[in-house]
Amino acid sequence: MASQSSTESSPVKTTPNRALGPWRDPQPFEVFRAIERKDIMYLMEVRDRAFHLLLRKTGDATPLLHAMRIGQSHREVAMVLLGAFSRWINHLDEVEVRKPKTKALLKALRTNLKLAIDYGLAKSQSDLTASFLQTLIMSEGDKWILNVVANITIALRSGTSGEPVKAADSAVRKFATRELGRAELIASLEDYVANATIDLLMMAAWNLAIETIQDKPLPTYYFARDDRIYKAFREKLDTHKDMIRQKLGRRLKWQIRVLTTVVEGRSTTYRRKVELLAGELDVGEGV
Repeated sequence: MASQSSTESSPVKTTPNRALGPWRDPQPFEVFRAIERKDIMYLMEVRDRAFHLLLRKTGDATPLLHAMRIGQSHREVAMVLLGAFSRWINHLDEVEVRKPKTKALLKALRTNLKLAIDYGLAKSQSDLTASFLQTLIMSEGDKWILNVVANITIALRSGTSGEPVKAADSAVRKFATRELGRAELIASLEDYVANATIDLLMMAAWNLAIETIQDKPLPTYYFARDDRIYKAFREKLDTHKDMIRQKLGRRLKWQIRVLTTVVEGRSTTYRRKVELLAGELDVGEGV
């Protein structure tokens, strides 16, 4: 393998490092060699054809760890690999998430992301920590999400005395602290915490609604993936608007109204939305 000194000034390559012909899965040394040569196009081909090879550990190194060990000259290669990881996560659908093969890949991906965090990349790659937590939650399956949503459902049922926003926020922070354990990383995670907090509240509110309205819970695999839960929530509300008006209790209708009014604002950050929700759903007499 090339030493750091021999790769320090090499430019990023954009041409494959193999002859044209039928695809075959590369050997580990070929992936590592592509990293050393900064052969981005070849790595992207591996991403598209054999993603699992970007996660595979050989000896004491994974492709990502190899790029990080080479040093600053190969930082952009590490970023490309992290981008490939995020792309794969975001393209998973409900069917894929439940497959054993996908679960195994998520576990390997979690290991790779934790390595990147431990190497300090989170300080300059702000979405890295969020990607790690998202991968962790997805790899653990529905259990954590369903347990927390059940608790927030109880809090919403209790009204403001249940402090549902505080309960949701605390649950996400507790999970993050358990997995990361470093205050500076938690601080870099505020947008993700807020996004996840809001999603838990909408999922819990909908769980209360379907005690009266015949429908299914919001998909757990949408959790904390941008605005997917919000879009699904609004779609359900639009579908059942007449039943909601006629059948739901006064408190739940108010809670849903607060959620939709606050969350739909595009110019407001997730963190500010959580503050606004807490000011309504956690404080005062409520409804």
